[in-house]
Amino acid sequence: MLANFKNLTKQAKKTEIIAGLTGFFAISYIIIVNPLILADAHIPATLSVFATIFSSALGCLIMGLWANAPIIITPGMGVNAFFTYTLVVGMHLNWQQAIAISIISSVLYMLVAFSKASEKLSEAIPQELKIGITAGIGLFLVTLGLEKAKLIQQGGSRSLLAVGHLTDPEALLALFGLALTLVLYLKRTKGSFMIGIVVTSALGVIFNVGLQDPPKVSLADLGKYSALLFQGDFSSLFSLKFLLAVFSMSMILIFESMGILEGLLPDTKKFKKTFEASSVATFCSGFLGTSPTVAAAESAAGIESGGKTGLMALVSGAMFILSLFFIPLLSYVPQAAIAPVIIITGAIMMQQLKNLDFDDFSEWFPAFLIIVLIPLTGSISVGLAFGFAAYPLVKFAARKTDKLNPLLCLLSVLFILQLICEAVLL
Repeated sequence: MLANFKNLTKQAKKTEIIAGLTGFFAISYIIIVNPLILADAHIPATLSVFATIFSSALGCLIMGLWANAPIIITPGMGVNAFFTYTLVVGMHLNWQQAIAISIISSVLYMLVAFSKASEKLSEAIPQELKIGITAGIGLFLVTLGLEKAKLIQQGGSRSLLAVGHLTDPEALLALFGLALTLVLYLKRTKGSFMIGIVVTSALGVIFNVGLQDPPKVSLADLGKYSALLFQGDFSSLFSLKFLLAVFSMSMILIFESMGILEGLLPDTKKFKKTFEASSVATFCSGFLGTSPTVAAAESAAGIESGGKTGLMALVSGAMFILSLFFIPLLSYVPQAAIAPVIIITGAIMMQQLKNLDFDDFSEWFPAFLIIVLIPLTGSISVGLAFGFAAYPLVKFAARKTDKLNPLLCLLSVLFILQLICEAVLL
């Protein structure tokens, strides 16, 4: 597998390394945030940090060597919330049972990924829905970046969102970083995203702005990490509650991953291998003691920095391992330094909107639902569900059933069932 990288020129390898570093710093917040979310499922945060790092490093290794694709694998935001707040808090399962649900769901994910079903599913999805997925993830990244930059905040009684406090030092630092990174990107400066992160972080350190409190983790705790390994509890395997949870989790893993990969991959010929690699990584994550891993939307930051091969994923994976020794240093990379990269990356992804046929309402409305509901709900799977459910409806109404196929209609029904199951589970 390493032969894939031998043919790269020295300059190409340098670009891939910069892309890997950029992608890692764009997603590095997961090392802190994921354990905090899983702590509400009663998984010790000091041990969950190790699970987050090891599952991410392993996922990136599998992705780089098996698929040779520039995709970073980490425990998924949204999926971890489903794991914690739906399965554990809402359904009153323990985290060991939630791990078992994740493992079984990932087996179903692998069965789809390694069969012809993955290609059939990909072919059945109309181009306009794929565009909607890409743009929706892009808008989600823009919203996430603006929130990290403190340029937007939760609104009051009259609005969902409101402008942030623009006199806040973190917001000002983020605006500086956004302006600098935009200028560098438009001038086509090599490593523009990485330069933006480094310069903005340096300013944050100098003026003591936006620095974070790192998790209180010591390598001495690594000996206790075995308490999270192979902890799946399958005792309730055939209960209705367990099976409903498996169905919902499987739908999220399969179609959220498919949507992200369809939206991110610069070379769509690598979809099959990438989908397979992602499924294997997801399967392994359960045994490592964390919520399921998925392809990180923030991979787009590395791809926009020039990442085209699995070398980018390997570099990011190596950075996850190195972070074991430098977790406190992550506190010197403020969210205000990462936010500009995420905002610009999301904006670039939204360029796909130009390929939608806005003269045909039945063509772009389902894509529109995906685009707006992903960021508004904070869930890629919910956005996909509404978009896919609406597609056959608008085509029947417009008398354009020639655009439909049996598999697409089946997907629509499955997504409706997913929404019903999640409503019942919640």
